[in-house]
Amino acid sequence: MANLTNVRMGTEIIEYLQRIDATLAPFDGHFIVHGGSPEHVEGEWQGTLIVIEFPDYQHARGWYDSPAYREILPLRTENSDGVTMLLAGVDREHLATDVLS
Repeated sequence: MANLTNVRMGTEIIEYLQRIDATLAPFDGHFIVHGGSPEHVEGEWQGTLIVIEFPDYQHARGWYDSPAYREILPLRTENSDGVTMLLAGVDREHLATDVLS
């Protein structure tokens, strides 16, 4: 998941966008949120939200550490600010109270 701010759209970001899908494919990763105009129902949000789904945490880590992604990573990091993180998801049966145990 990433929240990008101050994206400086230019040739390097365009190249990053043109190449990232090929880096995701071997790890079964795909975008489930990629920017867009959110409807603000509570609070304020700055930036562009990006969420990429993988089958599991190991696939996400494998993608992020892969030589193919590491090759294009500077195209984004040198042309935007923001926060990027990997986190494990929950299954469809997850209940809010599960975090209490």
